[in-house]
Amino acid sequence: MDQTITAALRRGEEHRRRFEERFAAYFDGLTAAGEPDGVAYGRFPGRAVELLRDMALRGGKRLRVAVLWEAAGLVAGAEVVGLDEAAISIELLQVHGLVHDDLIDGSALRRGAPSVPQAYREEWPGRPGLAAGLAVLAGDLAAFLSVRVLVDSGLPADLAMAMAAEQTGAGSAGVVGQFLDLERDLGPLPSVEFLDAVTEFKSTRYSILAPLRLGLLAAGVDPAAYGDELGSYASALGIANMLRDDWLDLFGDQAVAGKSLGSDLRAGRRSYVLRALLTAELDEDERRVVTAALGDPEAGEEALERVRGIARRHGVDRAVQGEAERYAARAAEVAAGWGTRWRAEAVAFFAYLPVWTVARDH
Repeated sequence: MDQTITAALRRGEEHRRRFEERFAAYFDGLTAAGEPDGVAYGRFPGRAVELLRDMALRGGKRLRVAVLWEAAGLVAGAEVVGLDEAAISIELLQVHGLVHDDLIDGSALRRGAPSVPQAYREEWPGRPGLAAGLAVLAGDLAAFLSVRVLVDSGLPADLAMAMAAEQTGAGSAGVVGQFLDLERDLGPLPSVEFLDAVTEFKSTRYSILAPLRLGLLAAGVDPAAYGDELGSYASALGIANMLRDDWLDLFGDQAVAGKSLGSDLRAGRRSYVLRALLTAELDEDERRVVTAALGDPEAGEEALERVRGIARRHGVDRAVQGEAERYAARAAEVAAGWGTRWRAEAVAFFAYLPVWTVARDH
């Protein structure tokens, strides 16, 4: 592997390790300061912080953090003020999204342990309304804290406000994406364009575009000056990433993934993979097998394997992976064009990230 890429990936791991320490310290500071306001007056606020902390520190690739730091590195080689606060804000917004995702999807597990909604369900058996309400509020708390950490950061007011505006925009886009995500699985089979819109709003804008823009802001660059190319890179990478996620959910290795596969099939989510399968030229028996498993939460491994076999026979695995690689190449091409303007070390990271995305196994 190219030494420049190797160095960029090593920096990404360093960003992750450093961030884990800062994130833990942030939550410790919340508890020590009695934050959020009112935590001393009841056990529910403090318990919400405990559950958010546990889930937030349980793992994750922290790619958003790496994108943020490397975006600043495109223009600045030295330490950049404001990146710690921006990284915490990004990951708090991610926590918000995961809590609400798990509530909407009824997911019991998140990162190998009970999800926040599941923790509340276990604490309040027989009180589903209370458990759901507490989970909603915990997710909301994470969202508001993600903005507050920027407003209270002590950064120059114009920078803090610009970052906060970026995050509120990303957050509202994520909520729109969640609406579209629910709409996708109702009515007629969605078009590829609709699936692209779900990806753009639910994932790309807060996972890729916002960290890019925040990193440039911290480094003193107005991201609006590069809006089209940043948007093109983020959109192509976001679609490539989602195509690979969907591929792994049906065709991945469960031992490597560390979680059950087939969640899209069992939940009836019309993902890129399942749309490709449902529009394939299936015979009557094949269509009956796929239709029976789609949306059946009790579909077992045997049913999943039959659907997987049908998909492979019709080349769905190759077609979806090929599409992911085409979008990844598009993103890498955009990033390669940054080499004439920005620092080579960071450009290498962004050029390689799409390649890694479509080759990862979990």
